[in-house]
Amino acid sequence: MKKQLLVVGDRVLITPEEGDDRTRVGLYLPATALDAQQVQSGLIVATGPGDAVADVSALDDEPWKMERREGRRAMQAQVGDHAIFFRKAAVEITFENDRYLVVPQAAILVLVRHEIDI
Repeated sequence: MKKQLLVVGDRVLITPEEGDDRTRVGLYLPATALDAQQVQSGLIVATGPGDAVADVSALDDEPWKMERREGRRAMQAQVGDHAIFFRKAAVEITFENDRYLVVPQAAILVLVRHEIDI
C-alpha cells in the first residue's frame, strides 16, 4: 500500500534548496541572511487546504454561540512556487527517505511563480 503525505491547515511542504547564495529561480540571498540562516528557499511540493474561518454573516451579538465554521482562508502559496521563508519557523521531516520542510504560510516572505503562457 502506497503512503500519502497530506499537508494540513495553512502549512506548505517544501523541498529545501541548500548552500547557495542564489536560488534556482535567480533570487539573490545576501550573506547576512544565509550566515545566520534567517531565511531559506525551496520548492513548494504540497499545500494544505487553508485555515477554516467563521461565516461572518452568521455573527450576531453573541458570536460565541456560533456552532459551525464555514469556508476556508485561501492559500496564497501553490504547488510549483519557489518560496523564501523564515528558517526558524520550519520543521524538518523525512518521508520515505526524502527530506522536507513544513512551513506555515505566515512564515513565507516571498513566492516566485512561473506563469504559463497559453
